[in-house]
Amino acid sequence: MSEQATVRVDEKLAVDKFNVDEGNAHIAVVESPDASEFAKLQLCCPAGLYQRGDEGEFLFDYAGCLECGTCRILCGSTIIDRWEYPKDGAGVSYRYG
Repeated sequence: MSEQATVRVDEKLAVDKFNVDEGNAHIAVVESPDASEFAKLQLCCPAGLYQRGDEGEFLFDYAGCLECGTCRILCGSTIIDRWEYPKDGAGVSYRYG
């Protein structure tokens, strides 16, 4: 009997370093996003940056962004108003693997 390997994404992400550019968000979400488009990002964003609040409000925080582009590819301009890589020295630094 062999043991199955378990990958805990949250543990791997905790090892990464995020240098957040507080004055310049590299991703901007439209003011009133479509709920079905937003739901795609809730399911697919590997960092879990797209959430719904207790009152159903749309919540987004770019600070933990992995810069993978999933949101840009899935929703293009339907929800993402602006997507660019963070300025030099900002963004994610991968520490594992």
